[in-house]
Amino acid sequence: MKDSFEKLTLPNGVRIVYEKMPQVRSVSMGILTGVGSRMEKAQENGASHFIEHMVFKGTQSRTAQDLAFQMDAIGGQTNAFTTKECTCFHGRVLNTHLDRLSDILCDMYFNARFSESDVRNERGVISEEIDMYNDTPDDLVAERLFTAVFAGSPLARPILGKKATLDKMTGESLRRFMQSHYVPSAVVVALAGDITAGGVEDIAARFGQMPARPAQQMKPAAYTPAFTVKKKSIEQNHLCIGFPGLSVSDDRRYAFQLMSSILGGGMSSRLFQKVREENGLCYSIYTFGSSYIDTGIFCIYTALSKDTEKDALELICGELRRFLDDGVTQEELSMAREQVKANVLMSLESTGSRMHRLAKNELYLDSVPDIDSVIEAYDRVTAEEVLELARTFLDKGRLSFSAVGRTADAETYRQLLDRNL
Repeated sequence: MKDSFEKLTLPNGVRIVYEKMPQVRSVSMGILTGVGSRMEKAQENGASHFIEHMVFKGTQSRTAQDLAFQMDAIGGQTNAFTTKECTCFHGRVLNTHLDRLSDILCDMYFNARFSESDVRNERGVISEEIDMYNDTPDDLVAERLFTAVFAGSPLARPILGKKATLDKMTGESLRRFMQSHYVPSAVVVALAGDITAGGVEDIAARFGQMPARPAQQMKPAAYTPAFTVKKKSIEQNHLCIGFPGLSVSDDRRYAFQLMSSILGGGMSSRLFQKVREENGLCYSIYTFGSSYIDTGIFCIYTALSKDTEKDALELICGELRRFLDDGVTQEELSMAREQVKANVLMSLESTGSRMHRLAKNELYLDSVPDIDSVIEAYDRVTAEEVLELARTFLDKGRLSFSAVGRTADAETYRQLLDRNL
């Protein structure tokens, strides 16, 4: 299965990657910019996410209502997201309306109004969003872990920002931040679907007008072990065990993903079977990882009663020890490999997934790996590689921990994990 994407690099540095899919009737477009909370100064924390909200509040020629009505009029969908390292504005329409989608997204991107009244209103919306996340313990426990292990780096700052920093932001300060950080070399425009004639040329003409400017320098970050607990009056204790992970471009990422899948990637995973199915100690337990440009983190998450958390942590440690001592079986490796490959290949049936794949690979890797080469990379992973990765990264000397709920103190958890792992 050979990919059929093409790439166009404009003189100013903007990259346009697109994949023609004549067999579908839709097209997805995304504008991905390598600017997130990691690129903010302390007093700017939350600016990237604030801008994500503000571009939907109206442009010089369209009100927020116009933007919503004009997309609904063509049956289109638009949305956006902000991460620690990028911001993306994207949409999907029927192939006959790519020009309308492109016009609307580009108008939002280049001509956002940033009126002070809209800033005041949206500040309240984001404040509620912050409160929502603080009231969502599975998000909170992970955010506190990330803040602790990347302390001293902008990577530790929350994507949403803090109310104290948001209160000082104005329409003008947000506009200046966008102008200074949204530079051509940090921009990738991606399209996938039945791309009509002239669609790419029109987008190139729009983005070709961006003045070339140097990108902001990113401060390095590194994982440092940390323990953090937060008392919260809730029914369950939410726990997150952390270890160092891989950067987004590390060649070992395929083996690392299979390791994660075997440990806690689904209902057949070791942790799910041991902690939930065999012992009934939790409803949810899984592994996940976050990879960044120069570092990463690997986590095990669960939520359970305060009365059973000790037993669960002992079982988790036991499974980790068994993993480190004995490695994985060929059956486990084969099952994990097929699961991951199926997810990769089935996602190709979505124009949105294809668009995001093009955009993220181009932004982070400066290239888009062929799907066949990705599948081959998973097929090449051996049990020995997985074991080597586990022994390198699942080191109790580099273990971190976060808990939210009716918790014990950090030292109690530290001693429990050290004793059992």
